Amino acid sequence: MWDSSLIVMLIIFTLTVIFMLWRPFDINETIPTTIGAVLVLMIGIVSWSDVIGIIGIISGPSLTILSTIMMSIVLESIGFFKWVAINIVKKSRGSGIRLYIYTNLLCFLMTVLFNNDGSILITTPIIIRIIQMLKFKPHQMLPYLISGALIATSASAPIAVSNISNLIALEIVGLSLNSYVTMMFVPSMLGIFVIALLLYTYFKKDIPPHFSANFFQHMPLNSNYLYTHPLDTSSRDEEIDWYMFKVCLIIVVATRVGFFILTPYGISIEWIGLFGAFILMLYRWVRKGIGILDVVKESPWHIFLFAFNMYVLVYGLNNVGFNEWIAAMTEEYVMKDAIHATFVMGIVTSVLSNLVNNLPAVMIGTMSIMDMELDPLLLQITYLANVIGSDIGALLTPIGTLATLIWMFILKKYGVKISWGQYVKVTILIIPVGLIISLVCLYVWVIWVV
Repeated sequence: MWDSSLIVMLIIFTLTVIFMLWRPFDINETIPTTIGAVLVLMIGIVSWSDVIGIIGIISGPSLTILSTIMMSIVLESIGFFKWVAINIVKKSRGSGIRLYIYTNLLCFLMTVLFNNDGSILITTPIIIRIIQMLKFKPHQMLPYLISGALIATSASAPIAVSNISNLIALEIVGLSLNSYVTMMFVPSMLGIFVIALLLYTYFKKDIPPHFSANFFQHMPLNSNYLYTHPLDTSSRDEEIDWYMFKVCLIIVVATRVGFFILTPYGISIEWIGLFGAFILMLYRWVRKGIGILDVVKESPWHIFLFAFNMYVLVYGLNNVGFNEWIAAMTEEYVMKDAIHATFVMGIVTSVLSNLVNNLPAVMIGTMSIMDMELDPLLLQITYLANVIGSDIGALLTPIGTLATLIWMFILKKYGVKISWGQYVKVTILIIPVGLIISLVCLYVWVIWVV
C-alpha cells in the first residue's frame, strides 16, 4: 500500500513533467521544474542536507555540457556552420542520396563533437534552410529532418560526454569515462548503424534522386543568405579565415580527446571541457578581437538549475520508496543473469523515457539498480542497458528526449509541419529494432568480448 508521501511526490513529479513538456506560453522548462523542486524541499521529502550531495553530482555533468555549447557558439560566430551547410550541398553534386548521407553524417558528428541538444540546435536550421532553398516537396523534406533528428539524438550513446543524462548517471554509478566507451561504443554504434540503414530503407522512395544546386554553386562562403541560426550573435560578413577554422577545429577535437586521455589521471572532465572552451574563446579574441559577450549571453546557464531541479525530484521519488518499488518489480529478473538484466532495464528505461522524458527516467533507473546490490559486472551492464534505453529507446515519441522536443519547437518556429503521428509512424518501425539490436550487441560485447 502506497503511503501519502509517495502519492504526494508522484503528483508533484507528474505535474512537473507535464508542464515541462507542455511549456504553456513558451515558458522555459526550468520554471516548472523549479516550482516542483521547491515544493519537494519545502514539504521535506528531500532534506536541505541532501542538497550539497545533489550539487556535487550534477555540477560536473552540467559544466561539461555547458563547455561544449560555448564551443559551438564560438564556431557559429566565425561562420563555420554556414560554411559546412553550403559545402554539404556543393559536395552532394545534385544527388539527393548524397545530400541525405551528408546531412545525417553532419548530425552524428555534431553530437559527437558537442552534445545532442546542441547538435539539434545547430543542424536543424541548417537542414531546413537547405531543403527549403532546394524547393523540396513536403514528403521529400521528411527523410532529411526526421532521420537527422534521430541520428543526432541516438549519437549521444557511444560516448557519455554527449548527453547530460548519461554523465549524471555515470557519476552515480562511478564508472570511468574510458570504461564506458570500451563497453558501450561498439554496441551502440552497431545499433545506430542499423537505425540509419532502416531509416534509409524506409525513406528511400521519398528522397529525390536529383536536384538543382546551381544557386549554391555560386554562393560565396561568407554569405549570410543561407539561414539565420539560433546561435547567430552577429551580422558580420567577413572573408573566411581558413587558418582560424583549422585551429578552432583542432582545439575542439583536442578537448574531446583530452576527456579520455586526462581523466584517468584524476583530472575532472568538466575542467578539461571548460579549459578547452576558454582556449577557443581566447584564440578567437586574439585572432578576431571578439570578446566573450556573445558566449555569456547565449550560453544556457539555466542548465545548472534545470539539472539540479530534476535530480531533486528524482531524489524525492527515491526517498519515498518509488525507486525501491521499481527495484522490487525488476530485481528478480535482473538478478537471473546478464541477458535478463540487459533487456529488462533497457526496456523499462525506454518505457519510462517515453512517458516522462529520458532525463528523469535514466536517473530513476540508475538509482533503482544501485539499490539492488549487484556484482560489479552485472551492475555495469545493467547501467549501460539503462543508458541505451534512455538514448535510443526514448526516441519512440517526441517527448522521450529534450533534444526531440527542441527539434519539434524549431520545426514550428520555421513553419515546418511534422505531426506527432508522422514522427511515430516512422519510429514505431525503426526504434524498437534499433533498441533490440543495441541491447543484444551490448550483452555479446560485454560478456563475450570485453
